[in-house]
Amino acid sequence: MNDFENAAREVFAFLRRRLEFDLWMVTRKENDDWIVLHRDDRSYEINAGQIFRWSDSFCSEMIKGSGPRVAPDSKMVNAYSAAAVGKQFKIGAYIGVPILLSDGSLFGTLCALHPDPKPAKIQKDQELLELIGMMLSKILQMELKADEESSRAERFEAQALSDALTGLYNRAGWEQLSSCQDTRNKRYGKSSAVLVIDLDDLKVVNDQNGHAAGDDLIRSAANALLHASRSEDIVARLGGDEFAIIGVNCDKNGGEALRDRVQESLGQAGIRASMGLAMASAKYNISFALTIADQQMYEEKRLKKIAK
Repeated sequence: MNDFENAAREVFAFLRRRLEFDLWMVTRKENDDWIVLHRDDRSYEINAGQIFRWSDSFCSEMIKGSGPRVAPDSKMVNAYSAAAVGKQFKIGAYIGVPILLSDGSLFGTLCALHPDPKPAKIQKDQELLELIGMMLSKILQMELKADEESSRAERFEAQALSDALTGLYNRAGWEQLSSCQDTRNKRYGKSSAVLVIDLDDLKVVNDQNGHAAGDDLIRSAANALLHASRSEDIVARLGGDEFAIIGVNCDKNGGEALRDRVQESLGQAGIRASMGLAMASAKYNISFALTIADQQMYEEKRLKKIAK
C-alpha cells in the first residue's frame, strides 16, 4: 500500500516541470522533528528519512502564518530570513502548503526550496499548490484509514503466534508485528515506544514455592501489562520472565507515560520488575530500540543488586 508515496512522486514530477525548484519534499511534523518522507532533490543532498528541527524550518513559520505559502524571494520575508534552516542551506525561494489529517490536525507539508530567488509570477500558482496539498491530504487520509484495517488484520493473523501461558504474543508474534510497525514508522514518519520488562523475583518464587507459583507470577504480570497498555499497543512475552511492549504511535512523553502506567499496574499487583525504555522511529527500528531498552533494564537490575 503506497498510494500516498506514488502520488507524491507524481506531484514532484509535475511541479518540477512547472516551477523548476531544486528540491521538493513531503514532510512529517512529529513534535519538534521535521522528517523528510519523500523528496525530489537536484542540489541540496537531502535524503528520505533525514530529520531536522521543525522550529528551525520555513514550514513552521508558514503554518503559524508568519510567512506566505509562496515566497519568490525568501530573503524579503522576515520570518524566513531569520529561520535557522536558512543558515544551514542556501534558500532563495520557498513554497509550502500543509498536509492535514482527517481531524484537521497537521500531518506535515508539501514544500519546495530553491537556492536562488524566483520570478514573482510563481505566486499565481498558489491556488494550484493548495489544491495539490488538499489532494495529498485526502490520499493520505484514505491510506491511513486502510492502514488501520490492515493493522487489525495483522493482529488477527498473529493471534496464532501467542504464548501458551499468558496469551500474549510470543517472540515470533513480536517479530512479525514489530516488522509491520517499522514499515509504518518509516512510511509515515511515526515513532513507537519500546518498553522491556523483566521480573525481579521469579527465581526466588520458583525456588521457594515451586514452578506453579512462578507460572502464576508470570500470568499476573501479563495481566498487569495488558491493563497498563492501550488497545493498539503490542504486548509480548519474549521468553522466561522477560516481556516487551510496543507503544504504537507514541512520542517520548507517551512512552514515559506508558512506563509509569506499567510501574503502577505492577506495583498494585505486588510485582517487582526492572524496566528499560527506548524510542523507535523512521530512523531507528524497533529491534535497535529493543536492544537499547534491554541494556537499560539490565542496568536497573544491576543497580538494585548493588543497593541490597
